[in-house]
Amino acid sequence: MKLRELLRDIPVTAIHANLDTEIGDVSYDSRSTKPGDLFVAVRGFETDGHRYIPMALEKGAAAVLCEDAPGEKAPYILTGDSRLALAVASRNYFGDPASRMAVIGVTGTNGKTTSTLLLKHVLEDTLGAKVGLIGTNGNLIGDREIPSERTTPESYVLQKLFREMADEGCTHAVMEVSSHALDQYRVAGFRFAAGVFTNLTQDHLDYHGTMEAYAAAKARFFPLCAKAALNLDDAWAGYYLDRGGCPMTGFGIASPAAELRGTDIRLFPDRVSFRAVRGGETAEVNLGIPGRFSVYNALGVLACAGLLGIPQDRAAASLATARGVRGRVEPVPTAPDYTVLIDYAHTPDALENVLRTVRESAQGRVVALFGCGGDRDRKKRPIMGKIGTELSDFAVITSDNPRTEDPGDIIREIVAGVTVPESRYAVIPDRREAIAWALEHHEPGDVIVLAGKGHETYQEINHVKYPMDEREIVRKIRERRKDL
Repeated sequence: MKLRELLRDIPVTAIHANLDTEIGDVSYDSRSTKPGDLFVAVRGFETDGHRYIPMALEKGAAAVLCEDAPGEKAPYILTGDSRLALAVASRNYFGDPASRMAVIGVTGTNGKTTSTLLLKHVLEDTLGAKVGLIGTNGNLIGDREIPSERTTPESYVLQKLFREMADEGCTHAVMEVSSHALDQYRVAGFRFAAGVFTNLTQDHLDYHGTMEAYAAAKARFFPLCAKAALNLDDAWAGYYLDRGGCPMTGFGIASPAAELRGTDIRLFPDRVSFRAVRGGETAEVNLGIPGRFSVYNALGVLACAGLLGIPQDRAAASLATARGVRGRVEPVPTAPDYTVLIDYAHTPDALENVLRTVRESAQGRVVALFGCGGDRDRKKRPIMGKIGTELSDFAVITSDNPRTEDPGDIIREIVAGVTVPESRYAVIPDRREAIAWALEHHEPGDVIVLAGKGHETYQEINHVKYPMDEREIVRKIRERRKDL
């Protein structure tokens, strides 16, 4: 591909290169640059790609796309934002594969993973479509699994995935869209056929700094969509309605302005049921995932399905056959007198939601086992401590992914928010020991919620991911203690 083709739609400020140069690939990591590549120097948060231009040239890069002119004598093109340029160049290199599919994006703090998996199921079930999926739990092309490192991949990886999906016959792709991805232009260069906004609660303030900045990053989503479904019950809904960006369909339970409303809600230990009402049309909805938040996820999926032309009754019937999501209120086998649930809840809102959900159907105590991740938003730690202890009958405060922080320091910040008596909680830093303690001290009817890890099968300490699958931990504890 010629350099001029790669640069299509990229705002450039200067060209010091032969535009007819043949380019073999696009790279943004000098370590993987190959002869003939276009190297894009991206300013990162830990390092600046401009520092690695000499290495990329040594490896044979044919040209450099950057924000500052390199000191070396080399063919280069200047642009105002190399992150945006990387996204567009990647799209051009892979032949704009997203234009061959209907791409649906889901953004929000909580509910993205469940919503995308439910949407994939509905599209396959009602349209007979082959659907790709990109998200936290991994990527899928139809039923083929592809591991993922990020909720939303870097733009080059994303476009490569789109290319694979299109080549393998996908007509639709459903993806989670993180605030980081929006802020870093990872989803630039293509348009979503439809979008869903689930909610906005405190998270990622280590990156964004304030809730206002976090909300503003999410607001970048709507101009990328042809149309979108918006949760009108969320506190930030008005903020997004004021800013617009695309036509929006509102859904909710309480908001009288919602075009699609959930009524007659019934909550069960293992499912939810409700009526979806839109105008004069009503559909009975049954979803095998417990919790009031599941009603919101289902409403968002139904609203999005409507935007894609799928009749509400067909989409609602499809939800009845959808399976739960790994790591989201996931039951783990135990003795019959108590229950263990694994949930990804790692934000204040998510922890509150799962504990309130469990409370609605628990026959005995609600026991919450949780921690907070290191190198992430420290402001939420005392909030998590307060929520986790006040909304449970007993809490076990432990470690999550400490990353490069001392687990003890993280736990102290969690405990700073605790207001209940010391008799209502225990501090056990080692997560395996904490899980064992919780199981060994269970009482009949207890529901023990292992919060924070969810689908993850590792614990990250000092940049190393050590195996930690809570399903396996529970299984091994039960093998050791037959009464559990």
